[in-house]
Amino acid sequence: MNPTISQKHPRGLYVLFFAEMWERFSYYGMRAILLLFLLDNIRGGIGLPAAEGAAIYGLYTASVYLLTLPGGWLADNYLGQKKAIWYGGIIIMAGHIILAVPGGNILFFIGLATVALGTGLLKPNISSIVGELYPEGGARRDAAFSIFYMGINLGSVLGITIVGYLGQKINWHMGFGAAAIGMLIGLIVFRFGSRKYLKGLGDVPPVKIRTAESDAKSGANKKLGYAIVATLVAFLSILQWTGTIDMTTAQGLAQGAGVIIVSVSLFYFLYILIAGGLTSVEKKRVLVLIVFFLAAAIFWSGFEQAGSSLQIFAERYTQRTFGGWEMPSSWFQNFNGTFILIFAPIMASLWIFLSSKGINPPTPVKFGIALLLVGAGFFIMEMGSKVAVTGQLASPLFLTFTYMVHTIGELCLSPVGLSSYTKLAPKRYVSQLMGIWFVAASLGNLIAGLFAGGFDEENLQQMPALFQQVTLFSIGFGLLLLIFWKPVKNWMGGIQ
Repeated sequence: MNPTISQKHPRGLYVLFFAEMWERFSYYGMRAILLLFLLDNIRGGIGLPAAEGAAIYGLYTASVYLLTLPGGWLADNYLGQKKAIWYGGIIIMAGHIILAVPGGNILFFIGLATVALGTGLLKPNISSIVGELYPEGGARRDAAFSIFYMGINLGSVLGITIVGYLGQKINWHMGFGAAAIGMLIGLIVFRFGSRKYLKGLGDVPPVKIRTAESDAKSGANKKLGYAIVATLVAFLSILQWTGTIDMTTAQGLAQGAGVIIVSVSLFYFLYILIAGGLTSVEKKRVLVLIVFFLAAAIFWSGFEQAGSSLQIFAERYTQRTFGGWEMPSSWFQNFNGTFILIFAPIMASLWIFLSSKGINPPTPVKFGIALLLVGAGFFIMEMGSKVAVTGQLASPLFLTFTYMVHTIGELCLSPVGLSSYTKLAPKRYVSQLMGIWFVAASLGNLIAGLFAGGFDEENLQQMPALFQQVTLFSIGFGLLLLIFWKPVKNWMGGIQ
């Protein structure tokens, strides 16, 4: 076996592991009860219709990931990754404290916005530092991201279990308060652990590490960059003026946000390719990142149904009573995190083993497999929904197997994608492009929220057809990736 693969992982990885674990405790715990709180009109929730509540849920989860782009930009240009993580964590904690105060709808939405801002600052930069721990790249870095990913999902399991129980069984705001405590623990871990084990990493903003060649290119392309930004602003202004973006309802706002996310992503990629001062090799690698962005957005639009349509299915149409005890519907979301903890070490070992044999599947193939698996999961849900439309409660096994299949797909795409973005991104844009990776999740979350708006009890008969749409779309794009994986791999320029 390659000696660089068999080496132990640096302790800094585990500092980041536990810091991210507690941040994800707060995020996934709060997310598990968010839609239920928005729909509840009995226990002190807001009491919105399904379409409005699902649209707000999608807007929030989309905003969390969309804000990783400016969060990455601030780290690359001004703060450095460490300061961005620290300040982001403080803002997240403040947001959860606001949510814990029963002060009406306006205060609640201020809390949501605060959490989204903090997460946008923290999320891309903690992943960037993981990549910096492994300058040699290769399968060992992929394995490190799989271990890091276990921290994410251990946090999600703890958060959904604790916050979900407190929110659903005791008091919504007590659940939101528990999320704030989780973020505080994460801040403590990062503050003390990074001093010893992350020295020299993420301290200096990458833009300050310059060469004469990069300075010359930057000056030559600055005016063109401003022109592209001005074009984006003008384009979005026209959409608002013509009424293409409707900001008067939550659904209209969510649909408009989708247009904005796609537009921002497109113009940002154009900016990087045209005005970023890249070499021809770097430009090809950015084109690969665009392909991965599209694949990830489609994957997350299906996978992130966990907190929207699958949550509604668990709450309304799934058998949850066992021996007189009713399981909180939010706990079904724990299946994903639990399966991650089971399968992540297996998948990480598998990639290293296959790499040692020279048969590790290329990244485009792994992405294609992930899309096929998310499609397969929704085929299972289509079968479950056919039971629900008869008026019977569906077996919990439908959701269990869907989460298992989706989890294996997630492990083929998410940690591999995190690793690929840190490897393929030009050094001076690494946090920004890591932000773009999370923008793909933003778009997927938004689509998932809008999709769940169709799960009105009056439209129950449409449920199998809605699940089938996701199945066909995911499998179709997955097959395209498997067909064209060779040219995509060639553009990667030898990076695996």
